[in-house]
Amino acid sequence: MSDFNPQLLEELVKIPMPFGKYKGVLLCDLPEPYLVWFYKNGFPQGKLGVLLATMYEIKLNGLEYLLRPLKEKYPKL
Repeated sequence: MSDFNPQLLEELVKIPMPFGKYKGVLLCDLPEPYLVWFYKNGFPQGKLGVLLATMYEIKLNGLEYLLRPLKEKYPKL
């Protein structure tokens, strides 16, 4: 995981889901079952896919606490 970009965490609390059932919901607030669906069916290509896969791993491993300070720093825009 040496190529991890910490900016990804900031983007998770800033960027809303651009389509689908949860359009407009911040990526960090997407429900785990939705992320599991993407995991099973394939994440989208590009940056969005990377962000969704990162959020999936965060939720899978119980690491949501890492995002709390960022959510406070960047309240819903």
